[in-house]
Amino acid sequence: MSEFSAEWLALRERYDLHARDSSVLKAVIDACKDKPKLHIIDLGCGTGSTLRALAPRLTAEQDWRFVDHDRTLLARAVESAAALQVRATAVTADLNREIEAVLQDTADLLTTSALLDLVSDEWLDRFADCVSARGMPVYAALSYDGRIDISPAHPADEAIVNALNQHQRSDKGFGRALGPLAETSAISKFMQRGFSVVQGPADWIASGEDAAFQNAIVQGWAAAARETGTLAMQDVENWLAFRQDEIALGRASLRVGHVDFFAVPPSAV
Repeated sequence: MSEFSAEWLALRERYDLHARDSSVLKAVIDACKDKPKLHIIDLGCGTGSTLRALAPRLTAEQDWRFVDHDRTLLARAVESAAALQVRATAVTADLNREIEAVLQDTADLLTTSALLDLVSDEWLDRFADCVSARGMPVYAALSYDGRIDISPAHPADEAIVNALNQHQRSDKGFGRALGPLAETSAISKFMQRGFSVVQGPADWIASGEDAAFQNAIVQGWAAAARETGTLAMQDVENWLAFRQDEIALGRASLRVGHVDFFAVPPSAV
């Protein structure tokens, strides 16, 4: 399953929604509560999961600007906005080459989900510079941080996770990705620029009844391990077969660590 396919985004959305840290989400809502109108830029919006998680909780009139490279996903995001009776526009952009142009105009809030672990340290500097120059608060959700707890145990678990984290640091279109280091790096960069930051864990949690979600995850991890070439192919296949058997029997569970944060510029503190 493609990392960015509409099918995978739909499958993970329920888990994303449950994972979002309530204290970070509350900080975002509180920061917006006195504004009669909000202009929101959503970077790498996908099908609009951040809109669906946030828009119903905001009392202000909202105007969303969706930015993504995939026109099909953008169209779905705009449809979601219409269903929520929220104004929205779609912008097709390459966020690597065009981030400065995308952020040329200011907004009351900038949001992004599951994006920062795909980008490079250099890109994060460019991003933080743009946001800081325009004094925009940033709500960044669901950045993978490398923590994985999977049960029942298998002898190859550690090697698979190591291969996954190595793969997460490969180039995802923004230069060498930060992967599990992204959240720490991003928060540090914003704090260096005077932002105050609220952060909290936003872990995926799945158990026996979440077979489809767990299967998609372990298949993705196995594919990543194959691509790195750090394990023998047979070891990967044996691990995957074990995982799929345990999932089918309803005995498998997992927790995948993510972090949410809300960074507020010094002018707004």
